Amino acid sequence: MFAAARRLSLSICMVLATLAASPLGARTELGLRTGEAGNELRGKLRAALLTNELLREGGDDPQDLVAAAQADYRRLLTALYDEGYFAPEISITLDGREAATIQPLGAPPAISTIIVRVDTGRRFTFGRTSVAPLPQGTAPPENFGPGKRAGTDKLREAARLGVEAWRARGHAKAELAGQRVTARHPEAQVDADLRIDPGPRLTFGALRISGNEDVRTERIRAIAGLPTGRVFDPEEVKRAATRLRRAGAFSSVALSEAEEVGPGQTLDIAAQVVEEKPRRFGFGAELSTEEGGTLSGFWLHRNLLGGAERLRIEGRITGIDNDTDGLDYRLEARLGRPATFGPDTDLYALAMLESLQEPVFDSDQARLEVGLRRILSDRLEVTAGVGFRYASVRDVFGSRDFTHFILPVALTWDARDNPLDPAGGAYLNATALPFGGLDGTASGVRLTADARAYAGFGPEDRFVLAGRLQLGSVIGPELDGTMPDDLFYSGGGGTVRGQDYQSLGVILPGRRTAGGRSFLGLSAELRARVRGPFSVVGFYDTGYVSRDSLPDADSPRHSGAGLGLRYDTGIGPIRLDLATPTSGPNSGEDLYFYVGIGQAF
Repeated sequence: MFAAARRLSLSICMVLATLAASPLGARTELGLRTGEAGNELRGKLRAALLTNELLREGGDDPQDLVAAAQADYRRLLTALYDEGYFAPEISITLDGREAATIQPLGAPPAISTIIVRVDTGRRFTFGRTSVAPLPQGTAPPENFGPGKRAGTDKLREAARLGVEAWRARGHAKAELAGQRVTARHPEAQVDADLRIDPGPRLTFGALRISGNEDVRTERIRAIAGLPTGRVFDPEEVKRAATRLRRAGAFSSVALSEAEEVGPGQTLDIAAQVVEEKPRRFGFGAELSTEEGGTLSGFWLHRNLLGGAERLRIEGRITGIDNDTDGLDYRLEARLGRPATFGPDTDLYALAMLESLQEPVFDSDQARLEVGLRRILSDRLEVTAGVGFRYASVRDVFGSRDFTHFILPVALTWDARDNPLDPAGGAYLNATALPFGGLDGTASGVRLTADARAYAGFGPEDRFVLAGRLQLGSVIGPELDGTMPDDLFYSGGGGTVRGQDYQSLGVILPGRRTAGGRSFLGLSAELRARVRGPFSVVGFYDTGYVSRDSLPDADSPRHSGAGLGLRYDTGIGPIRLDLATPTSGPNSGEDLYFYVGIGQAF
């Protein structure tokens, strides 16, 4: 690969570092001779040593150590070339014998010391560089040019980006056709000439599917949405794979391009799928001092009608062992059909029955809804539906019935790095529920927003600062004309920890309480990993509720603060929070605890 003129090296000695020791005392040492290399290069060279890895695992067989040491010449050379050192000298000795001179079956009976010495020589830079041809408007990588630090990693990156630029223009079979790389040692420079063969411009051929048993082939094609007949685009292949995985009917999805170009300059795509087991069930539990216990469970069918239709039936009971309120019940069935109006538009239908015995109202209601879910990107989706709801309620305004025609709309943007335990990114969920009253019921719209942001800092994001903003508003009807479910309350695990559940609302004449027409909630957490899977959390929550459609500075408010403990299970943390009020007559006196799975937000 390299045409070398002659070698030049420096001999400034660095400190020897002991890397590992076996139970029998064998050890490796790494010495660097260079005036430029620092801790980062030493770390990369240590990581490249197979002998070091073998000793760390307790291996001390002399034959294995000889084989590992002989392999380390190439491993070290690869690491040095990546960093731009093209004239190194490497010595690996086993009890004073150069490893390269030991015959494969001539290992000594025992090895006590392995010493690795590296003389890196000078670090090379690029001289003359070229990667061509490139599509019009495409420039070579910025770090691949005269005077830039050389390295085989930079060469690979330049070639990869050149090929990808052509593939993005429809040239699926673009490849590196040739390379000439010359190391000029007197100048410590590398000249590189990379030649790209774009190949023909192709269009998508057929999607050839294998591995499916119960999901129909035509439905898989519809879900994948591969644009047959259009110019090849590698991003379309990725999107097709994402759609198939998102459908939930497959445990494994792999898309690959055909080796040969088909008739008419077409390229077939092969889809290999493995179907999930069609049925699944699960359950969950939560506990808090104020809201009592919560039990939930679900049953799921992933392929109800053979087209990856997803039926989920779930139930929930809350308020268990709660002395202040009765039990709340919820039963919901939801059917989803992917790729109903195009590959990124799903159809859904739901039916829900719910009975609530809340601190300030009781409600029995039913809801029917059908709608569409549109996936706009990996992070953004919107849903819109049409439905009907009926509720019979009892609250401070008496016994009333509500009948609504509804048009629910929701937007979700999720840019968190890990939805279960985020350390960075942001999240937004916004909803609008226009409702038209029937049989004398008032009309209006209910708006909500839930915005969250996360920032990690410290080594490996050991600390995470998390913030949450909740907003809600009902526009249209007055308090006595609004369903209690649509009004807003504050207090409890979902709003302000350390305050009684739904303890903050609007005070009416006679000291009666109702929900407000608007809500503002603010929460902040500082999360810190302490050891292994354990983390501690400090938090502060505050909430405002107003009888008007917009909260203001004079709106009633309350707050709470506390400490929490998290145990990371790998699929999400188990949460324990202890909180106390920081406003009101019981400030700093009462203590509430909340137990659940996942972060509070």
